[in-house]
Amino acid sequence: MKRFATIVALVSLVLLAVFLLYPLALVLDASVRIDGTGAFTVGNYAAIVKSRYYLGSIGNSLLAAALATGLACAIGIPLAFCLARVDVPGRALLLTLTSLPLVLPSFVSAYALVLLFGHAGVITTALRGIGIPIGSIYGMPGIVIVFTLTLYPYVVMPVLAGFQAVDASMEEAARNLGGSPSYAVRTVLLPIVMPAILAGGLLVFIEALENFGVPAVLAEDRPFLAVDIFKLFAGESDANPAAAGALSVLLIACTALALLVQRHYLGKRRFSTNARSAPAKLALSPGLRLLAAIMSWGIVIVSLLPFAAVLMVSVLRFRGPVLTWELGLDNYATLLSGSYRPLLNTLTLASIAAVATMLIGAPIGYVVARHRSRLSGLLDFVGMVPFAVSGTILAIGLIVAFNNGPLVLTGGWLILVIAYVVRKLPFAIRSSSAIVHQLDPSLEEASINLGLSPSQTFARLTVPLMASGLVGGLVLVWITAASELSATIVLYSSRWATTTVVMYHAIEGTGAGLAAAAAAVLILVTAIPLLLINRRVNKQEATVI
Repeated sequence: MKRFATIVALVSLVLLAVFLLYPLALVLDASVRIDGTGAFTVGNYAAIVKSRYYLGSIGNSLLAAALATGLACAIGIPLAFCLARVDVPGRALLLTLTSLPLVLPSFVSAYALVLLFGHAGVITTALRGIGIPIGSIYGMPGIVIVFTLTLYPYVVMPVLAGFQAVDASMEEAARNLGGSPSYAVRTVLLPIVMPAILAGGLLVFIEALENFGVPAVLAEDRPFLAVDIFKLFAGESDANPAAAGALSVLLIACTALALLVQRHYLGKRRFSTNARSAPAKLALSPGLRLLAAIMSWGIVIVSLLPFAAVLMVSVLRFRGPVLTWELGLDNYATLLSGSYRPLLNTLTLASIAAVATMLIGAPIGYVVARHRSRLSGLLDFVGMVPFAVSGTILAIGLIVAFNNGPLVLTGGWLILVIAYVVRKLPFAIRSSSAIVHQLDPSLEEASINLGLSPSQTFARLTVPLMASGLVGGLVLVWITAASELSATIVLYSSRWATTTVVMYHAIEGTGAGLAAAAAAVLILVTAIPLLLINRRVNKQEATVI
């Protein structure tokens, strides 16, 4: 098994070195160079440390990410428990709706909340009209709210798989020893699913830390790290690639610190169980079941408010940039009068990227979780680097690396798929490793002792046991790739423009209605396959660990 893990680790590191580390090295090289002369310098870092503006930018980004992570866990863990252990009415639909916030690009969610709660928002105006004042959605509160409502599915998906993989006999043992239901949840269930909680929380923290779209819409004059990096790279008047590279290094350092804390916690504990089937639903009283249903549906409905705003705006008419209350399908007519190519590109590229990401990420997640060594530790760290790197920075690095020479990729579809696979690889690694933490290693040892090779054991035993986590990871990668913007906006060509590119250009211009119509179509085409997958998972619960 050690040889199998070594081969997986080495092949994965080679791929990451070519398509992640090499492009980043070209970009980050600028952080220690003097513009114009190319001489070595550390002055770019010294300038950041001395700047109160950039220190404030780093502090704001860390604070927003930490608050969003705490709130996402606060609502995501109870929701995941209800979906896994309570017979909630409409569970299949609830699962699909829980995934939807990841479909809508975050900058569109922020814009939708501005339409509702902005200075002249629909709800703000209505409440003020009846004498109820309401605070501004702009600034830190609005950013944290948007992050929480759009990123909490990152907690729900792995934690849901974790609750479904818990050995029910351990919970029954706690109850038989006199423990109350709440005591069993606190002392048995939550510690067992802690790897999944930490995995989801880490994804929320890093995604919020590197997010560009939400602060760009809601921060107003408050500095944020990702926005400053983008402006320093792509600003027309204040471009400074060297300072942007230095800020990128600090962003990666923050992510690495969070990852090391998580690994230190997991490394000192064991979380495996001997579950062979999903635990049975809890027998709750009608009152508690109603309370669980209200809480679950309440969380999901509130998180879907941006979707409601987008759908509402998509059927309202605009006079130039001014929104009116006249109903009409003009926005859809404008959208459909153009080419269907962006939507087809979105679905094709997201599907290829999702399959490729899981094929690469599942073995990496297995090695990271099962084999403690310096090589697996290095692979775990390098595999999480893409999540800490802004998509814009990665895209620029890919262009610099593969615009000439023996391998030219710019202008085609493959460079977009590579960018998606690299950026979404942490999803696959974390969702896979979280479920492996809960599998008893003795099962694999028994398989090898019976004559199967390590690779056959992984393919015929471990992968089926990881099925629930892999399906969740596949869905997560697909919907986030479909809503990807930051790398796409740099890498796309006219032939390979996606729906998010159409939406971004529409919001940047005077086509908010066109953006809303495009977002509504994206919601529709992603909700249908999500519903079908979730129904299939529900049917497999009896056999899924």
